[in-house]
Amino acid sequence: MNTKLLKVLPDIPEINKLNEAAEIIRRGGLVAFPTETVYGLGANALDEKAVAKIFTAKGRPADNPLIVHIARVREVRMLINYLPVGAKELMKEFWPGPLTLVLPRHPRVPQIVSAGLPTVAVRMPSHPVAKGLIRVANVPIAAPSANRSGKPSPTTGSHVLKDLAGKIDAVLDAGPCDVGVESTVVDLTGEFPTVLRPGGVTLEQLRAVLGRVEVDAALSGDQSPKAPGMKYTHYAPDGDLILVEGAPEDIARKIAELYHRYCREGLRVAVLSTEEHVFRYRQELNPEVLISLGPRSMPEVAANKLYGALRECDRQEADVILSESFERSGVGLALMNRLEKAAKHKITV
Repeated sequence: MNTKLLKVLPDIPEINKLNEAAEIIRRGGLVAFPTETVYGLGANALDEKAVAKIFTAKGRPADNPLIVHIARVREVRMLINYLPVGAKELMKEFWPGPLTLVLPRHPRVPQIVSAGLPTVAVRMPSHPVAKGLIRVANVPIAAPSANRSGKPSPTTGSHVLKDLAGKIDAVLDAGPCDVGVESTVVDLTGEFPTVLRPGGVTLEQLRAVLGRVEVDAALSGDQSPKAPGMKYTHYAPDGDLILVEGAPEDIARKIAELYHRYCREGLRVAVLSTEEHVFRYRQELNPEVLISLGPRSMPEVAANKLYGALRECDRQEADVILSESFERSGVGLALMNRLEKAAKHKITV
């Protein structure tokens, strides 16, 4: 299969290219497209055979549910049995945007989309290309991240092609994504709204709207997942990522110690650093790959850079990646969730 590259403007995508991509979706094909979070790999959510192609292309386990993307709020009604308490408030506040709601699934949604669960995950992206594609295709689009299963998510069209060229029909390439980590997933089918996956909408923002919002204590548990990212290893680079937690100065000292240890073993070492420690690492360590994730006080910057940084470490063939940690508040909660899932080891100092 030859994967067609369709380059479009991010703000005003060319209608002829949207039409071409939409026709691929309608006839049961796969199209990767940008959202404000990461690039998604889309198929007609109501076409069971088309959705099955997503799992094959990605090498994705069949018990890992997908998110269904819509372009208008009213379209959610065709996907669900009823609208739970709190759903309208969250849609009004955060749609379109990086928030996915887990809702009771209507039988017209194929079970493969939800891994056999009685729920369906739905979101309305804000990216003009994503919204345009869904509207022109005139079907809801099921789409996980457009990468090989388990690897860092793609935030550019070139990331998608590196992983999936020859396995999908087309890529709508509109440049880099804005948020850089996947959407927040909130389950509204239980006693209380529960965050299943932290993301671009923060826990603090959710609580400001709904009041009580729980955080799932088993994000990495072995139960049947209601949302992507809950069960399997995700976001992992080729090299072993070691996440170091603690006070900032203690983290820097430990990373220096580990760097010298692995260098003595003849390994190629990369460092993911906060801006505060970049100069120190350059002077004391001279790592083969040093990537700043931005200021420690701005986790949203680090979240935007993270997947690209991990892919750069792979490009440089790093054997070991040493990463600083961040506070678990605001977007930092999502950032740490992704780092922990990508990490081979975690060290607290």
